[in-house]
Amino acid sequence: MVKPATPGADVIRLLKTNSSKWLSETFVRMRAFEWQAGYSSFTVSESMADAVKRYIDGQEGHHRRRTFAEELKALLDRHGIEYDAAHFLD
Repeated sequence: MVKPATPGADVIRLLKTNSSKWLSETFVRMRAFEWQAGYSSFTVSESMADAVKRYIDGQEGHHRRRTFAEELKALLDRHGIEYDAAHFLD
């Protein structure tokens, strides 16, 4: 469990570290797995939690129509969030 005051970057670091360890120990074919260097994180209000869950459940289907990169760029653009296109998805 992570304390609510833990900075987002620390949470992501812990998530990446522990999930990589679990993958490599649990699945032989995943021993070479590596996370990409960067990440994006977003908060969501409690009132939108069910919509986010439905989005995650349908992710495989809608990524057949639009790639993750296309979807992330559209989300960032729609909300006016700046990003460095030269290092997008590094």
